[in-house]
Amino acid sequence: MQEGPKLTARQQQILDLVQSAIARTGAPPTRAEIAAELGFKSANAAEEHLQALARKGVIELVGGTSRGIRLKGDMLRALNESRVKQFMLPLPSLSQLTLPLVGRVAAGSPILAQEHIDQTYVVESTLFARKPDFLLKVRGMSMRDAGIMDGDLLAVQKAHEAKNGQIIVARLGDEVTVKRLHRTRTGIELLPENPDFEPIVVPAGTEDFALEGIAVGLIRNNMLG
Repeated sequence: MQEGPKLTARQQQILDLVQSAIARTGAPPTRAEIAAELGFKSANAAEEHLQALARKGVIELVGGTSRGIRLKGDMLRALNESRVKQFMLPLPSLSQLTLPLVGRVAAGSPILAQEHIDQTYVVESTLFARKPDFLLKVRGMSMRDAGIMDGDLLAVQKAHEAKNGQIIVARLGDEVTVKRLHRTRTGIELLPENPDFEPIVVPAGTEDFALEGIAVGLIRNNMLG
């Protein structure tokens, strides 16, 4: 493959600036914009570097306009290819997530193991401030006062650490539970949000306990209609 012309660091910087301006706005920068961006004292200094780039054949200067800079040859082709790729991204993938719904979980195997996945849902990513990794169907009313009801789908981001007070998904043996995390000096308490339920106390060093993730959103069961 033929090598391009050798550019000085400053010339490369200016060429990058021209390319990024065209990629971002569709138009090249003015001499004044280049000077301001790179800290030159005047637009003339930018002009000198542009003339050098034109002599090396990587850009073409067009008279009579403040934005008269054109990329040439390989530079233009590379830029066009990257822009085409940018616009060919399938739009649904930008706004939608495909999330597995985790059902019953067997002790000792990963929560996202294939045999635990009941089905997958396609949901709008804008529903969540943080990207979830899976959905979990809520069973029971222990988190009622946090607005998490039986049958709702809890959106969960996989995590092995969480802060006190966060609503988490934890696993005890083959039971998966949604509770609020409270660390104590002697271990962990999993607190319900319903006075009819007792906290679950997990002594430090309990082997069949695992923190699986943090709740990042909720899909109400009637939203799935």
